[in-house]
Amino acid sequence: MKGYVQIYTGNGKGKTTAALGAALRAAGAGYYVFIGQFLKGMNYSELNALKHYRNLIEVEQYGRRYFIKDKPDSRDIKLAQEGFARCRKIVENPKYGMVILDEINIAVYFKLLAVESIIDLIQNKTESVELILTGRYAHERLIQMADLVTEMKEIKHYFHKGVNAREGIEK
Repeated sequence: MKGYVQIYTGNGKGKTTAALGAALRAAGAGYYVFIGQFLKGMNYSELNALKHYRNLIEVEQYGRRYFIKDKPDSRDIKLAQEGFARCRKIVENPKYGMVILDEINIAVYFKLLAVESIIDLIQNKTESVELILTGRYAHERLIQMADLVTEMKEIKHYFHKGVNAREGIEK
């Protein structure tokens, strides 16, 4: 089966959640799934849930214990580049039916990774691998290459009223 390139982007909630839903569907069909999370090094409730599927879904994080809000430093760059090198090998491995590069769009936006590297990854992926790229600010060149692009658009969000991320809902 031919694998396509999907992008989930935009300023709204649900990009990672949509990708994880795709991972569960793929695992339910017996596919091996790899999830590389950029700029994330903290534990989320969904990671606890995915442990139940560890025979089919692998997760690795390439970030520190908090999400970058300002300017990244050399540690962030190093983690992203090492993670990307690992993901490049995974994308070329026909064992995996789906590879999710979570928050990779932000990694490009913050210049932790060059867009040309992502373009090369897309062009050289194993044909059968379904590749999902998530994160705000998807680069226009990646959008042009993708087969499916979904933009999550924030209309209203309770965070603006001071509601913090809740266990099991946002984290």
